[in-house]
Amino acid sequence: MAKIKNILFIMADQLRWDYLSCYGHPNLKTPNIDRLASKGVLFESSFVQSPVCGPSRASTYTGRTVFSHGSTSNQVPLPIGELTIGDYLRGHGMRVGVVGKTHMKPDIDGMERLGITKETEIGLIISELGFEPYERDDGLHPDNQAQHNKTLSYNQWLNKLGYEGENPWDLWANSAEGENGEILSGWKLRNSNKPSRVAEEHSETAYMTNKAIEYIEDSGDGPWFLHLSYIKPHWPYIAPAPYHNMYSESQFLPLHRNDSEKKDAHPIYEAFMNAEVSKTFSRKEVRETVITGYMGLIKQIDDNLGRLFKFLEKNGQMDDTMIVFTSDHGDYLGDHWLGEKEFFHEECVKVPLIIYDPSETADISRGSRNKKLVEAIDLLPTFLDATENTSSQHRLEGQSLLPILRGDDEKEWRDAVFSEIDYAFYHQRKFLNLGATDARAYMIRTNDWKYIYFKGFPPQLFDLINDPDEFHDLGQKAKYSEVRSELKDLLLQRLINRKNLVTVTEEHVLKDRDDTSDDGIRIGVW
Repeated sequence: MAKIKNILFIMADQLRWDYLSCYGHPNLKTPNIDRLASKGVLFESSFVQSPVCGPSRASTYTGRTVFSHGSTSNQVPLPIGELTIGDYLRGHGMRVGVVGKTHMKPDIDGMERLGITKETEIGLIISELGFEPYERDDGLHPDNQAQHNKTLSYNQWLNKLGYEGENPWDLWANSAEGENGEILSGWKLRNSNKPSRVAEEHSETAYMTNKAIEYIEDSGDGPWFLHLSYIKPHWPYIAPAPYHNMYSESQFLPLHRNDSEKKDAHPIYEAFMNAEVSKTFSRKEVRETVITGYMGLIKQIDDNLGRLFKFLEKNGQMDDTMIVFTSDHGDYLGDHWLGEKEFFHEECVKVPLIIYDPSETADISRGSRNKKLVEAIDLLPTFLDATENTSSQHRLEGQSLLPILRGDDEKEWRDAVFSEIDYAFYHQRKFLNLGATDARAYMIRTNDWKYIYFKGFPPQLFDLINDPDEFHDLGQKAKYSEVRSELKDLLLQRLINRKNLVTVTEEHVLKDRDDTSDDGIRIGVW
């Protein structure tokens, strides 16, 4: 096997770690993802920097925590000065493209300040967060966004195939058809177990897979980096036939919640439980309907990945392409009396992570499962390490996983993972009567404990050894005050050790200064 030449970075949107057979799901079989794990390393304790699409992805793309890069929510652009995967690897001679979702907003104010527009080549790359937008599509195209829908490549493709209307994404790909020919919107959860109106080969997942193959073919001999970012199984939870009803209630994971969680609930947790989406997902019929579609969408992704992997094998590119599979966060699906994401239970902050390294030096770890606490910000350092790129690594807050892949993981490793949320854009902020900068929460998780600090509120604490279900909040129990104090100190250390020194390298800081140099400056001379 040759050394790593190309990188395929696959991300599913809102995919829970426990909804893959290689992670233990008893009924949802994902043989192609499982086969990737058998050829690489499966990380059992991988966590995102935020359980929200935008900030989670911003951290993955920059290798920096949300606290450092400042893109705290889906509505907050990543500042123009932040370097991303594309900025690092493109300068090293790689083509860096995206097919699918990034959920990132460009820093329009920053671009205007510098006189940069999207019409220029550099402006386009900057507005797309360093990626060449080979097929940029966030998969959120309701009918009221008519102007954008007309320019959507997927919509234009569907129109050419005979799917009529200005927005076939909404009308066909994310809608079902009733018994009397009526259109049933995929936005309504009651339709999640019905087949979408497009053929499977015309669905978003199949389309994005096609575009990934086109990108790789178009890249020729490379080297290339492709971020294949699937839109699903994120809502609208609606799958094409035959995936729409492959699974029934008897094949679901057990409902994971307890009545004790509602008793004396933490005020912020209570605010999240009182959200409309949480109340909806707490209903039995909603959960049963949605999970049918959710599992089908995951199965469809696995089948399409099988098609993509066969293409790579046929072209001999499995021998020099690193493949990474992960998710940007999970989905509550009614667990803990919650819907959506945006909180810190394992269902949301823990994600699948599988890395296949084609190098011979990685043979030692093939098919292994690793328990180290890893974070999403570890991926960019891994990409740089894999391509022998040493540029600007003083900015990065993660650690390369390449030594683990190659059996050389004896060096000191982190003893805790970190995540954070800014819920100022959510109704919970209004419910709690908080200001724009007050709706912040930070999680530090060790192997034994999970501690959550809320600005202006008491903390939460969970004993992961004796209460792995996270049903019993010890955040205000006097018996655990010492544990809380230790974890708060650990959280503080993580916050103050962020990488703010981004314009000069650490080597520049540590360089010896010659006080005798003739620069005319004299300090402390008698």
